[in-house]
Amino acid sequence: MGFMRETIDQLSDPYSWTQSPIGIGLLFGLIATAAGIMMAFGGPIISAGVIVAIIAALIILRDIEIGFWGVIGVICLLPFATLPFKIVITPTFLDLALGAVFGVWLLRLVTGRQNEIITSPVTIPLLVFVLVAIFAFVFGMSNGPLTSQLLRKFAELILSLSFVILIIDYCRTWYKLERLVRAFILFGTAAAAIGIGFWLLPDEIANDILNVLSRLGYPGGFVIRYIEENPELSERAIGTSVDPNVYGGLLVLIGAVTAPQLLSKKPNWPRWFVYVLFGIISLALLLTFSRGAFVALIAAVGFIALVRYRQYIPALALTGIILLAVALTIGLGEAYIDRLLAGFRGEDLATQMRFGEYRDALSLVQRYPLFGVGFAGSPDVDLYLGVAMVYLTIGQQMGFLGLLAFVAVMVTVFGYAFINRHDFKTQPEKDAVWLGLHGAVFGGLIAGVFDHYLFNLEFLHAVTAYWMLLGLAVAATRLGSQPAEIDPPASKPNKEGYNA
Repeated sequence: MGFMRETIDQLSDPYSWTQSPIGIGLLFGLIATAAGIMMAFGGPIISAGVIVAIIAALIILRDIEIGFWGVIGVICLLPFATLPFKIVITPTFLDLALGAVFGVWLLRLVTGRQNEIITSPVTIPLLVFVLVAIFAFVFGMSNGPLTSQLLRKFAELILSLSFVILIIDYCRTWYKLERLVRAFILFGTAAAAIGIGFWLLPDEIANDILNVLSRLGYPGGFVIRYIEENPELSERAIGTSVDPNVYGGLLVLIGAVTAPQLLSKKPNWPRWFVYVLFGIISLALLLTFSRGAFVALIAAVGFIALVRYRQYIPALALTGIILLAVALTIGLGEAYIDRLLAGFRGEDLATQMRFGEYRDALSLVQRYPLFGVGFAGSPDVDLYLGVAMVYLTIGQQMGFLGLLAFVAVMVTVFGYAFINRHDFKTQPEKDAVWLGLHGAVFGGLIAGVFDHYLFNLEFLHAVTAYWMLLGLAVAATRLGSQPAEIDPPASKPNKEGYNA
């Protein structure tokens, strides 16, 4: 029993055995043995994939923050990537990243290295939302085939929602929270730059490069996207996100988090660098030609200005007019304005199809108002499951109870922020981060009016990104009333079980 307890303690305190020569030797010996066995029976691709996964897991055991960076990196850069082999199911990179972080967190709780979980006012409504989702899933299993893929995607959805609790618990100091926010901005800007680069390349070259990703589970063939899928119209930037609207939604979140840094008295980076970051993100978003994402980012920036920078609203409006004039001059703005106006007037095919989806979704909600129809499919042959709006999507799948639970979560997040808003007026180094995170949550709510990728089993990286930022927003509010502290960048785990 003593040996077992010592072994568990070492697993929960990776610093001890990763610094031991014997431990390191045993580790490399095990990896070499495993590599030989897999090479013999599984081939080089499977062997390489498993070895990379093992090494990544060990690194995360060493420092859980790297696990969070991995989640953010996958969300922004390789959101649809899967392992090149199947283990009952084909795990995605996001599955592995989320699983590793959750595993390390649970290991610390089980072994007693962490004795408490930091909670917040959003915990209870979030748990209710998760429970309603689970009940709706079970209740609706008879409405469609129950496949391993559906089970995996629903489990990923629950993990993404639950990630809020883990984020709040991890961000016990502002130092930890700010580092995650910086990682989000930098990875998001990298994703934006990649999208711009692909858009600038000739279509054939960009398509050939993107087809390389088919080895990691991405779609192959011709994947370049155009307005209304018409090659005669403008190309739409997609980066590595496959869908331009989903890509635009990610850029809304990253842009909203970055925006307050432009006007902050104490930005996290030199102001010129912040302008470069925001410029890259904004340009990539424009090139998606996603009207919903464009409106959502404007709404998020307007929300931030209304909360803290009301004196700058005229200047921001003037800047917007100047940028619009420049865009019209170079020929980019005219297509954008025409597309926006067509959408508002309901003249284009995409908008007309969405109006049809809204009518069908409302009919489905009226027939199954309490718990919805679940996630497997629609029980009625004359109606289908799926609509380009987050709120109707939740209403279809989880009914009015699910929608009420979702509203309760959002009201709690913004109510908690409103009550504690005065704590940030005297802390400019925290204010911009706090504002940006809540601006991102607000921007996501506006984007949800026009599309459903922030609560969709097919775009779980977008779901994870949104709820991760929501968790960071709540953690920022909780930390705002505490005295400012700076954690030393030490490598040993602290008494709470996390690396400082």
